[in-house]
Amino acid sequence: MTSHADSQSTVSHKRQIFGWTMYDWANSAFATTIMAAVLPVYYQKVAGANLTGNLATVYWGYTTSAALLLIAILAPILGAMADFRGAKKRYLTAFALFGIMGTALLYFVQTGDWLKASIFYIVGNIGFAGANIFYDSLLPHVASPDEIDMVSSKGYAMGYLGGGLLLAVNLAMIMLSPEHLTGLMTRLAFLSVAIWWLVFTIPLWKQVHEPARRVLKGEENFNPVKAGFSRLGNTLRKITKYQELFKFLIAFWLYNDGIGTIIKMATIYGAEIGIGSTDLIGTLLVVQFVGIPFAFLFGWLAKKIGTKRSIYITLGVYTLIAIGGYFMKTATHFWILGFGVATVQGGSQALSRSLFGRMVPKSQSAEFFGFFSVSSKFAGIMGPLVFAFIGQLMGSSRLSIVSLVIFFIAGGYLLTRVDEEKGIRVAEEEEAALAAAAA
Repeated sequence: MTSHADSQSTVSHKRQIFGWTMYDWANSAFATTIMAAVLPVYYQKVAGANLTGNLATVYWGYTTSAALLLIAILAPILGAMADFRGAKKRYLTAFALFGIMGTALLYFVQTGDWLKASIFYIVGNIGFAGANIFYDSLLPHVASPDEIDMVSSKGYAMGYLGGGLLLAVNLAMIMLSPEHLTGLMTRLAFLSVAIWWLVFTIPLWKQVHEPARRVLKGEENFNPVKAGFSRLGNTLRKITKYQELFKFLIAFWLYNDGIGTIIKMATIYGAEIGIGSTDLIGTLLVVQFVGIPFAFLFGWLAKKIGTKRSIYITLGVYTLIAIGGYFMKTATHFWILGFGVATVQGGSQALSRSLFGRMVPKSQSAEFFGFFSVSSKFAGIMGPLVFAFIGQLMGSSRLSIVSLVIFFIAGGYLLTRVDEEKGIRVAEEEEAALAAAAA
């Protein structure tokens, strides 16, 4: 028979998973409406209305790179400080509120305000990306090793659903309003993202417990900054212990470069080649809902064929999408490529997150997910930067999109060199050693 205590523990565990996945529901509104769908189109057609040629696309690429560079510099030390202070949730909260503020300020962007739009987007993206470091670092604490793939995939599925629902509402607001109110409705859509993000973060605040703080011997009198740098330096010195993890980070850096660039640049690229706003935003809306079953499918597939093999499939599809993007001319082409993205976007990112989570010591999860974030953010810097540079050099972005193929191929090859079982074993041994060294 199941004891009352066991039953209560099971309920608490399910609530923590629910609270954790709801943050994906909350912040994915930023990823859909702000990052991918509405703001890029608004940036080109309204905020950048006084820019010539493809300069709006170019400046959007540089804006995205600048936002990611700032968080990439901060991520590792902040992760180490959060581990030392036992403050993953508090750091998540601080960054989320910062991002919510930047998002709300986008309401004030009007015709010709491309610089203002860039600044507010950078603030919002720093908050979004920074909070995700600590959100991801909570994954190994809320999910057991045998359920981590499915929980991570469930988070992405919830993100698709939440982000898609608000995007649908925002699309209706914009498309059904009289032409003279379209700008106002778009700015209200930006404001709605801030409110949505704030309200649906509440379940995480209420249900997810702060993981136990672990202070190592010699750190008793350290302040958080000193402890953060000490732990960061110690991790860098010991990086040879995590050879498989390090190889995975490089692989992830490469293939996520391509994934992130497609997510951030697809809509503004489509607008540049003449695809209408209705098709651009409508495609991304459909992507959100098509992505839900495929996120779960890849969680299931990982159990059947393995996490790495499942990631290889997603990279193969992304390679075809990048090649197809070069030949894209019509709205129908954009819809087809968007459907392709929907089938693999959630799976590629969810399984990468869970694979990484298996190969890190749990008590240092925020620190290691800080490194994970640096990998993705520096990748995010390079992708849009290369995209923008090639587009500026050639006067068109067609060669920019096809150049992403090299990142998928190189990242996939390096992933074949990762021994995940060895990586998991090393992490478990290190966690046992840390427990013994705890004060």
